[in-house]
Formats: sequence, C-alpha cells, structure tokens
Amino acid sequence: MYAIVKTGGKQFKAAKDEVLIIEKLEGEPGTKVTLDEVVLIADGAKVKVGSPLVKGAKVTGEIVRQCKGPKVNAFNYKPKKNERKRWGHRQPQTHLRVTAIEAGN
Repeated sequence: MYAIVKTGGKQFKAAKDEVLIIEKLEGEPGTKVTLDEVVLIADGAKVKVGSPLVKGAKVTGEIVRQCKGPKVNAFNYKPKKNERKRWGHRQPQTHLRVTAIEAGN
C-alpha cells in the first residue's frame, strides 16, 4: 500500500516504514506529524484517486531529523565591468518516517 502526498508544493510517494526527505516541517525529532493532503491511495489493484484530494485519507509519520540539503552554488558576472557575485543556498529539509496510511472513505 502506498499514497501520493502533497507537501511543500511537491508530491511524494509514501509507503509504510519509508523515510521521506521533504520540505521543512516544524517540530523536533520524535514529533508525530499528520499529512492530510493525500492525492492518491493504491492498495494492490484498488486505487483511489482524489478530485483533488481523497476524503478522509491521511498519512502519519514521525520526524527522524531536521537538516539542510546539498549546497547549490550560483554565480553572476558582467563581462568587461569587473562585476562578479557568487552565492550559495542550502534548503532546509525534514526526514520523515511514515508510520501509517489511512485510506479514509
């Protein structure tokens, strides 16, 4: 059984006991989290597709850790002007272990 969950402007495939790396959610490691925006639930041959969400469905999980993603480097320059700008960014992430998937109605 798996579900497609929407969080942080992206969609993720969530299965039981799987660890998802998603956009940062508030909470310390060990905190229980419920994701209510479930787009699809598949259980073998049975598939429930929401329009846009599956009613009553939710995915619960536990925060494993809070961290930052890989560094993304960027560089701008203007030729013949001696203008150069370099910067980097690391996106905050949450590692979430899925503990249960509830199908709803």
